[in-house]
Amino acid sequence: MNPKSAYLGLCVLGTALPYSQFLPFLQEHGLNAGEFVAQLFATRIGAFFGLDVIVSALALWLFVAIEGHRLRIPHRWAPVLAVILVGVSLGLPLFLYLRERQLQLDRVQVGSPPAGAA
Repeated sequence: MNPKSAYLGLCVLGTALPYSQFLPFLQEHGLNAGEFVAQLFATRIGAFFGLDVIVSALALWLFVAIEGHRLRIPHRWAPVLAVILVGVSLGLPLFLYLRERQLQLDRVQVGSPPAGAA
Protein backbone atom coordinates (compact mmCIF):
# COMPACT_ATOMS: atom_id res chain seq x y z
CA MET A 1 0.00 0.00 0.00
CA ASN A 2 1.39 3.38 -0.93
CA PRO A 3 1.64 6.11 1.74
CA LYS A 4 -1.08 8.31 0.21
CA SER A 5 -3.60 5.47 0.31
CA ALA A 6 -2.62 4.60 3.87
CA TYR A 7 -3.06 8.23 4.97
CA LEU A 8 -6.47 8.43 3.29
CA GLY A 9 -7.52 5.22 5.01
CA LEU A 10 -6.44 6.69 8.34
CA CYS A 11 -8.48 9.81 7.54
CA VAL A 12 -11.57 7.62 7.23
CA LEU A 13 -10.82 5.75 10.47
CA GLY A 14 -9.83 8.98 12.19
CA THR A 15 -13.26 10.41 11.41
CA ALA A 16 -15.47 7.35 11.83
CA LEU A 17 -14.14 6.08 15.15
CA PRO A 18 -14.25 9.36 17.12
CA TYR A 19 -17.62 10.29 15.66
CA SER A 20 -19.02 6.88 16.63
CA GLN A 21 -18.72 8.16 20.21
CA PHE A 22 -19.41 11.84 19.61
CA LEU A 23 -22.67 11.50 17.66
CA PRO A 24 -24.49 9.69 20.51
CA PHE A 25 -23.27 12.45 22.85
CA LEU A 26 -24.73 15.06 20.48
CA GLN A 27 -28.04 13.20 20.33
CA GLU A 28 -28.24 13.12 24.11
CA HIS A 29 -26.80 16.53 25.05
CA GLY A 30 -26.73 18.64 21.90
CA LEU A 31 -23.92 21.15 21.54
CA ASN A 32 -23.53 21.53 25.29
CA ALA A 33 -19.87 22.54 25.66
CA GLY A 34 -20.09 22.59 29.45
CA GLU A 35 -21.29 18.99 29.55
CA PHE A 36 -18.64 18.00 27.02
CA VAL A 37 -15.83 19.46 29.15
CA ALA A 38 -17.34 18.06 32.34
CA GLN A 39 -17.42 14.55 30.89
CA LEU A 40 -13.98 14.86 29.33
CA PHE A 41 -12.39 15.83 32.66
CA ALA A 42 -14.62 13.67 34.89
CA THR A 43 -11.76 11.25 35.56
CA ARG A 44 -8.00 11.56 35.71
CA ILE A 45 -7.68 9.19 32.75
CA GLY A 46 -10.14 11.26 30.73
CA ALA A 47 -8.20 14.39 31.64
CA PHE A 48 -4.96 12.65 30.68
CA PHE A 49 -6.30 11.86 27.20
CA GLY A 50 -7.99 15.24 26.83
CA LEU A 51 -4.83 17.18 27.66
CA ASP A 52 -2.73 14.86 25.50
CA VAL A 53 -4.97 15.57 22.50
CA ILE A 54 -4.97 19.32 23.14
CA VAL A 55 -1.16 19.45 23.20
CA SER A 56 -1.00 17.16 20.14
CA ALA A 57 -3.37 19.48 18.27
CA LEU A 58 -1.19 22.49 19.06
CA ALA A 59 1.94 20.61 17.94
CA LEU A 60 0.19 19.58 14.73
CA TRP A 61 -0.88 23.15 13.98
CA LEU A 62 2.72 24.29 14.42
CA PHE A 63 3.95 21.44 12.20
CA VAL A 64 1.37 22.33 9.53
CA ALA A 65 2.43 25.98 9.62
CA ILE A 66 6.18 25.31 9.44
CA GLU A 67 6.34 22.23 7.19
CA GLY A 68 3.43 23.39 5.05
CA HIS A 69 5.11 26.72 4.36
CA ARG A 70 8.51 25.11 3.78
CA LEU A 71 7.14 22.65 1.20
CA ARG A 72 4.56 25.09 -0.24
CA ILE A 73 1.73 22.66 0.51
CA PRO A 74 -1.60 24.01 -0.75
CA HIS A 75 -4.76 23.87 1.36
CA ARG A 76 -2.89 24.05 4.69
CA TRP A 77 -6.12 25.28 6.24
CA ALA A 78 -7.77 21.86 5.72
CA PRO A 79 -5.85 19.94 8.43
CA VAL A 80 -6.38 22.82 10.87
CA LEU A 81 -10.11 22.75 10.19
CA ALA A 82 -10.08 18.94 10.44
CA VAL A 83 -8.61 19.16 13.95
CA ILE A 84 -11.35 21.58 14.97
CA LEU A 85 -14.19 19.55 13.44
CA VAL A 86 -12.97 16.03 14.26
CA GLY A 87 -9.58 15.94 15.97
CA VAL A 88 -5.94 15.08 15.55
CA SER A 89 -7.04 11.64 14.32
CA LEU A 90 -8.18 13.30 11.08
CA GLY A 91 -5.93 16.36 10.97
CA LEU A 92 -2.63 14.50 11.14
CA PRO A 93 -3.24 11.88 8.43
CA LEU A 94 -4.82 14.57 6.24
CA PHE A 95 -1.72 16.74 6.51
CA LEU A 96 0.56 13.73 5.90
CA TYR A 97 -1.49 12.95 2.77
CA LEU A 98 -1.16 16.55 1.53
CA ARG A 99 2.55 16.49 2.33
CA GLU A 100 3.11 13.20 0.49
CA ARG A 101 1.19 14.51 -2.52
CA GLN A 102 3.32 17.67 -2.59
CA LEU A 103 6.56 15.69 -2.30
CA GLN A 104 5.46 13.51 -5.24
CA LEU A 105 4.64 16.59 -7.32
CA ASP A 106 8.02 18.11 -6.48
CA ARG A 107 9.81 14.89 -7.52
CA VAL A 108 7.95 14.83 -10.85
CA GLN A 109 8.76 18.49 -11.53
CA VAL A 110 12.46 17.93 -10.83
CA GLY A 111 12.47 14.72 -12.83
CA SER A 112 13.67 12.55 -9.98
CA PRO A 113 12.62 8.91 -9.85
CA PRO A 114 10.02 8.08 -7.20
CA ALA A 115 11.33 7.14 -3.77
CA GLY A 116 12.33 3.46 -3.67
CA ALA A 117 12.80 3.18 -7.43
CA ALA A 118 16.09 1.74 -8.60
